[in-house]
Amino acid sequence: MRIARPFFLVSTPLGIALGLAEAWRLRPALAVLMALLLLVIGGFVTLTWRVQRREASRDQPPDSH
Repeated sequence: MRIARPFFLVSTPLGIALGLAEAWRLRPALAVLMALLLLVIGGFVTLTWRVQRREASRDQPPDSH
């Protein structure tokens, strides 16, 4: 896991960027559709992350300072 996580954190964005560039070279409309799909997926990931953090903070007991 020590090597895999940094490798995937670097290789995934590079693969997405290269895939979008290749799609643009092949058909620009395809690249636009791929970018829109990535934006929608990113939006749902962000929404899920925010809901999870909000619910986790709600479950925390208040500080007793």
